[in-house]
Amino acid sequence: MAIGGKSRGAKRSSSSSYASTVTTVVFVTLCVLAVWMLTSNSVSSPKTTTTRATGDVAFSGSNDEQQTKVTEDKDKDKAVFEDNPGQLPDDAVKPDDDKTSESDDDKGKDSAVEETQHGLHGKESAEEQEKQKLSETQISEESVLTQNQERKQIIPKEVEDSKQTSNEDKNSNNLDSSAEKPKERRGDKKKKEKKKKGDAESNKKTKGNKQQQQQQQQQQEMQMQEMTNATFSDETRDKQHETAEKDVQNESGTEESLDNSIPKESSESKKGWKSQKTQSENEKERRRDESDGKEGLYKYKWKLCNHTAGPDYIPCLDNLKALKKLRSTKHFQHRERHCPDDGPTCLVPLPFGYKKPISWPKSRDKIWYHNVPHTKLAEFKGHQNWVKVSGELLIFPGGGTQFIHGALHYIDFLQQAVPNIKWGKRSRVVLDVGCGVASFGGFLFDRDVLTMSFAPKDEHEAQVQFALERGIPAISAVMGSQRLPFPCRVFDLVHCARCRVPWHNENGMLLLELNRVLRPGGYFVWSATPVYQKLPEDVEIWKAMSALTKSICWELVTIKKDKLNSIAAAIYQKPTTNECYDKRPENNPPMCDENDDANAVWHVPLRACMHRVPVNQAERGARWPANWPNRLQKAPYWLNRSQMGIYGKPAPQDFAKDYEHWTRVVSKLYMSGLGISWSNVRNVMDMRAVYGGFAAALKDIKVWVMNVVNFDSPDTLPIIYERGLFGIYHDWCESFSTYPRSYDLLHADHLFSKLKMRCKLQPVLAEVDRIVRPGGKLIVRDESSAISEVENLLKSLHWEVHLTFSKDQEGILSAQKGDWRPTTYQSVI
Repeated sequence: MAIGGKSRGAKRSSSSSYASTVTTVVFVTLCVLAVWMLTSNSVSSPKTTTTRATGDVAFSGSNDEQQTKVTEDKDKDKAVFEDNPGQLPDDAVKPDDDKTSESDDDKGKDSAVEETQHGLHGKESAEEQEKQKLSETQISEESVLTQNQERKQIIPKEVEDSKQTSNEDKNSNNLDSSAEKPKERRGDKKKKEKKKKGDAESNKKTKGNKQQQQQQQQQQEMQMQEMTNATFSDETRDKQHETAEKDVQNESGTEESLDNSIPKESSESKKGWKSQKTQSENEKERRRDESDGKEGLYKYKWKLCNHTAGPDYIPCLDNLKALKKLRSTKHFQHRERHCPDDGPTCLVPLPFGYKKPISWPKSRDKIWYHNVPHTKLAEFKGHQNWVKVSGELLIFPGGGTQFIHGALHYIDFLQQAVPNIKWGKRSRVVLDVGCGVASFGGFLFDRDVLTMSFAPKDEHEAQVQFALERGIPAISAVMGSQRLPFPCRVFDLVHCARCRVPWHNENGMLLLELNRVLRPGGYFVWSATPVYQKLPEDVEIWKAMSALTKSICWELVTIKKDKLNSIAAAIYQKPTTNECYDKRPENNPPMCDENDDANAVWHVPLRACMHRVPVNQAERGARWPANWPNRLQKAPYWLNRSQMGIYGKPAPQDFAKDYEHWTRVVSKLYMSGLGISWSNVRNVMDMRAVYGGFAAALKDIKVWVMNVVNFDSPDTLPIIYERGLFGIYHDWCESFSTYPRSYDLLHADHLFSKLKMRCKLQPVLAEVDRIVRPGGKLIVRDESSAISEVENLLKSLHWEVHLTFSKDQEGILSAQKGDWRPTTYQSVI
C-alpha cells in the first residue's frame, strides 16, 4: 500500500489524522522488523547443518530439534557407510576412521549447504537494500511475504517467523481499512491492483511450495525408514557388526594404528633370503597384464566350467590339452601339475544334492554321500574298512589296507615297536605317502600329531577328496618326475602303508626324495606286503629295498609284526652324521653336487642323489627340534641373529614379533569380531604364511592350517615346519592341487596386492571360489586398493561381504561364500 507525506496529512481532519498516525506507526514498525530480520540474517553466524544422503535425495536441518533428530538417527544407525565402489549388501559394515565423526561426503555436503545459506541471505539483503533506496516510502506486503517464504525454504527455523510476519501484515491491513482512506491517483490505483494480483500469485506459489516441501519431507522420511529397516532388520546382526567394528578399531587403533599393527616386509631383508623363484629351475616367466585384472565395476562375467571332471574339476590336474602333448607317462607325468597358461575364470558347479558338511569330529566317521558322490572306492576297498555306503552317508570305520581293525590300534602298535617315536612330542609332523582316505592321519590327531597326507588323482577315485571332506589334511600329488613341494629335512616321520610306490626302481630315485624331506634321525615306516609276505614278487622287492636302504645308510631299527591285523612293519631311521656316507665302498647312489640346493623344489626334477647331513650345530637339521608343543613359540635355534628378518628386525626378534602380532589379532578380532562360528571351521588355509604365526595362534582350536609360502617370497617354510606346523610352496597365479570345496576358511595377509604385479585377480578369485566350501569364509588384510578390487570381485561372485574396514591405506575384509552358481557354461579344454 502507499502512504502519503506530511503535507497531505496536515490537511486532514482529527479523525483522519488519528488514522494516519496509526498507519505511520504500523509502517515504521514493519520497516524496523524487516531491517532487523535482514540484518540478523546477514550478521549472525551460520547455523550448523547435517546432511545425510538417502538415495538421490538429501535433507538438511539447522534448528536444534532437527539436529537432535539427526543425531538420534545416527546413534540408532551406527553403521556409517563409506564411499566404496558398488552397492553394499545389507549387512556390510563400512566404518570410517572415526566412528563418531561424519564422513567426508557428509562434511562436504554440510559446507555446500552453509555456503548456499550465506549466498542466499546475502542476495536477499542486497535486493532489499536496493529496493529501500529506490522507494523508501513504499514497502509492499509482497516483499515481506516473499522474503519470509525464501527463508523458510532455506532455514526451517524461520517458518514461525514468517507466519508471525504474515499475521502482522494482516493486522496492518485491517487497521488501514478501518481508517479513512485518502484519494488515490490513477498510477497509485494501478499499482495497488498489480500488487493485489502479485500477492494472490505469491500466496498461491507459497501454498504450492509448502505442499511440495511437505511431500519432499515425507518422501525423505519414508526413504530413510526403508533404508534403516533394510540395513538393520536383524538386531543380532547389528550387535555382531558393532562388536566387529569396535574390535577392528581396538585392534588397529587403540594399541597401535592399523598400518603399524600389520608387520610390513622390509625390502632390505629380502636380499638375505632365498626363494623358490630364484633357486628353482624351469620356472615359467609371467608377464603382468596391463589391466591388472580390472574390467570395471561389476563387469565380471562368470560361467560354469564345462569339463568332463564336472564338480571335481582341478585345473592343473585336469588339463586335457597339456596331457595329450605328453611324450611319456613312465614317471607318472600325467598325474603331475600341468596348469593352463591362463587361469580359468569359470566356476565349478556344485554336486547334485550337496549339503552343508558334517562338523568335526563327527566328520571323521561319516560324510554326506552327495557331497562326494563316488562309490568305486567303496566297492573296491569296502572289505578293508576304507569306506562304506549307508543310505545318504559314507561311513569310514577307521581302517585301511594295513589296519583293517582300526587306525588307533595300528598307531599304538607302531609306538610299541619303536618307543622313541613318541607321538605328539618328538614326532609331531608326519608325511603319509599314498594316504588312501587318510584315516591314519585322521586318527593321529588324537595323538597330537599333524599329518600331511597325499595321493594322486587316479583310479582310486576321490580318495583325497574323501579325506578333505572328512576334515583331514591332504593334497593331490604324486611321486613322479619332480620333487615334492616341501623343503628338505622337515618331516619327523614318513609313513607308507602299502602305498604301491616302486621305491627300488630308477636307482631308488623316489626313496631318495623321501630321504631329502626326512629329518636326520627321523623314521621311515614301511608296512607293505614285501615286509611280511613270501610271494616271489614280494621277496624280490624286499631284497631290492634292503640293498637300497643300506646304501643310503638307513638303519633298520625293527621289523614288528601285528598279529591282530596280520601285517608287519619295517621301521628305518635316517643317520644324523655323514660317517656312514664316507665309509660306503661304492658311491652309489652318489652324493649330490654341492651346488644342488636341497630346498629348491619348484619345477625341479628328481635326482638320484643324496645330500649330506648338516654337521654345523648352528645349521638347520644338525639338531632335533624341541618337543611339541615347546617348539611352537620358540624361534628355531638356527635362526641367525645377524640375519635381518622379513619385517626388518633381527630374525629371532622378527619371529617373536610375528607371533605376538597374530596372537593378539586372533584373540581380539578373529575369535569374535568377524562373525565366524569357529565350531563350523575345520580346514583352514593361510594363503600367504610368513613364519606361520596365524596358524600358531589357532593351536588351541580344533582346526588344522595349510600354510602356503609363495614361490617368489622369502623361503620361510622350513621355519614353519621347525615349529611343529606344516605347509607347501605354491604360486597363486596357478590353481592349487586340491579338490573343489576343500576349505572352510581362507586367510590372505597382503597377498592380493603382490599378486596384482604378476597376474590378474579374476582367475585368483575364481580359484578362491573353487576351493572354499559353500558357507566358507575369506579374511583379507591388505592395501585398501586391493581390498576394494577383491570386494568387487566377491560381490560379482555373490559372496556376502560382512565387514570391510580401511585406515591409513590398509584394510581388512571378511566375506562368506553362498550357493550361487551361474546358469551358462564355458568350455574348458
